[in-house]
Amino acid sequence: MNFETVIGLEIHAELKSKTKIFCSCSNKFGSEPNANTCPICTGVPGTLPVLNEEVVNLAIKAGTALGCTINKYNKMDRKNYFYPDLTKNYQTSQFDKPICSGGNVEFEHEGKHIKVRLNRIHIEEDAGKLVHVEGEPVSLVDYNRVGVPLAEIVTEPDLRSVDEAVAFMKKLKSILEYGEISDCRMEQGSLRCDANISLRPVGQEEYGTKVELKNINSFRELQKALEKEQRRQMELYTYGEGHKVVQETRRWDAAKGKTISMRSKEQAHDYRYVVEPDLPPIIIYDEQIEAAKNSLPEMPDAKRERFLKAYELTEKEVEILVGDKGLAMFFEKVVGFAVAPKIAANWILGDILRILKDRKIESQDITIDAENFAKLLKVVEEGKISNNVGREVLEEIFDENKDPMKVIEEKGLMQISSTDELEKIVADVIANNPQSVEDYKAGKTQSAGFLMGQVMKLSKGKANPKLAKELVDKKLSEL
Repeated sequence: MNFETVIGLEIHAELKSKTKIFCSCSNKFGSEPNANTCPICTGVPGTLPVLNEEVVNLAIKAGTALGCTINKYNKMDRKNYFYPDLTKNYQTSQFDKPICSGGNVEFEHEGKHIKVRLNRIHIEEDAGKLVHVEGEPVSLVDYNRVGVPLAEIVTEPDLRSVDEAVAFMKKLKSILEYGEISDCRMEQGSLRCDANISLRPVGQEEYGTKVELKNINSFRELQKALEKEQRRQMELYTYGEGHKVVQETRRWDAAKGKTISMRSKEQAHDYRYVVEPDLPPIIIYDEQIEAAKNSLPEMPDAKRERFLKAYELTEKEVEILVGDKGLAMFFEKVVGFAVAPKIAANWILGDILRILKDRKIESQDITIDAENFAKLLKVVEEGKISNNVGREVLEEIFDENKDPMKVIEEKGLMQISSTDELEKIVADVIANNPQSVEDYKAGKTQSAGFLMGQVMKLSKGKANPKLAKELVDKKLSEL
């Protein structure tokens, strides 16, 4: 029997506000444990929350970017559940009246146009973080993340493969980044998702039993977790043990490469939602919606079309550049310093991406500025240094954003482009390698390559390769 995979995602995007959702504590990542806390976000009895207006505006912005209906009347609710890292023992979220409804995300994948419907976007507070001390019978709690504002984006079960799910997440990340709604730093947990996956026989309309995979915060781990869970369910159905696929929540253990059962999956009534009595309903006006719409910068699809028309790059090059906001911004800054777009794209998609990967740096954290990078590319293009030397200089200047010209001058890396000087070097090489010259005369043309290598060696790599080759070929033709 053939099975079809059905996937729906629940994405938690940390909203890009300076303070938390219900208090004035900083929303900054990486602070000392429990430094960004106050009586409100730690749930001290008698305190009252105040909704951050910027969180509402960012949620409206997200809904506008994703084609949602903005609900002008919405409210906050209490989601009652035991959270060991949320002192109130309930989460302030939204239940039956979310801030946004509907919407969709469209993208191309493997030659197919895919449209994923959204069910809703609602706002809520994040929980804290448990720190499990190895070898100790205790766990520590860091409450810095409590009250961090989240937009939970819930899709319909419209995805039909693991690859589609990953492609959807990449497109959604791009929209949220370009819209300046979330910084989407997955390594910091500001974009993560829960994935619901089920299998059903091909042609069957009824959905199979879904399993939820919790808190996945990278594209790679999403791919691996879904593939593993898909395989687990397939094996159970194939061997007549489909009854063992139960509605539950499982976690992805990256180290062991498998999903592990955590608990049976709760239904909505298990959370005993009640209206949040300490917060009034949220009323949204047309002016707010219009302001959010007008505040949206150029979005990925529009930028993709512009790049294709303006820069004469391939669709693949544009796809990679536009798919990463940091790269796209850096590319345009470099081109703004009169660097040919094709040259800028080649270096960014090659050497810059390689360095970012080696150093485990995000594109928005590129340390070299566009002007210094542009200077380096111009020197290479003018033939004053070779591509290989250019790469060595890039490695040196990248972290400290040094002026490439100073590095080139200090190390004496500028190419020898003087015809007179190169002719002397070529003459010495010809004179010192008579056997190679005889081999060339005998028809062994590869000897010219050897002689060219000797020219580069004698010049310590500084000879202009193009000019040096012309001089070597000329000298050999005269013999």
